[in-house]
Amino acid sequence: MAERETNRPSKGQPAGSDTRHDEYAGDGSLGGEIEALEAIMRRLREPGGCPWDRKQTHESLRPYLLEETYEVIERIDSGDFDGLREELGDLLLQIVFHARLAGEEGRFQLVDSVRAIREKLIERHPHVFGGPKLDTADEVRDQWEKIKLNNSADKDEKPKGTLDGVPAAVPALTRAFRVQEKMAGVGFDWENPHDALEKLDEEMKEASEAILAGNREHAEEEIGDLLFSVVNAARLAGFGAEESLRRSTEKIIKRFQQMEKMIAEDGHTLAELSLEQLDGYWERAKLKEKGGARP
Repeated sequence: MAERETNRPSKGQPAGSDTRHDEYAGDGSLGGEIEALEAIMRRLREPGGCPWDRKQTHESLRPYLLEETYEVIERIDSGDFDGLREELGDLLLQIVFHARLAGEEGRFQLVDSVRAIREKLIERHPHVFGGPKLDTADEVRDQWEKIKLNNSADKDEKPKGTLDGVPAAVPALTRAFRVQEKMAGVGFDWENPHDALEKLDEEMKEASEAILAGNREHAEEEIGDLLFSVVNAARLAGFGAEESLRRSTEKIIKRFQQMEKMIAEDGHTLAELSLEQLDGYWERAKLKEKGGARP
């Protein structure tokens, strides 16, 4: 299996002194290490290689790609840069793996993907590579989207729409954020956060009315509109709703775990306590979280 098959030095042998696999050793440079990684993946996929790696397809690797992506995000959120270094390597492995599969299918090679992104970065940053200068991040974002749309129109007989490039598979809050960013890139946006907050109040009122009316289908639609408005308000305030919700969820998990610990220390279980008693423990956990003394 690609991630787990490592060649460890024998007992008493210093790391890096194993010469049995010199053909797969990198030279320490970025290009050399990536070439060595690609060579290892090629060997794992060859006859006589790893049965697990030989069995994989683009589709079967999908959950691993998602898992590695989220593990990178976790390391970023936790500020664990040693872990981030390792997880970025695991994510890179997934990229190399998919490129290897595509190469075997005669579709493209890893070098084609690297070349494509290199060319794209130069093309999408004319303000850096010889074009008129831009002063703000918003100007850069708007220019990026316009260049992207123009390129799509040049390549296809039927030009792509502004929102065609937003993947359907990304988490819903992130997808809403990207949809809003792309609409903003062509000038369809609120002028300021205050307008977005007014829309948020409107959607909150409509969602409340739908829920109280007992119309499940209508309530679900209105809750969706409300969430979309929350994402918009967060975006205009300068942060992403996905990240905000992730942090809040993590905070609630830690607080609930602290509450469970307090309950156990007092010789109780959650099941035997009333809601009022649980609320009391919740407030104690909340106070402890903020550094307060136990009441």
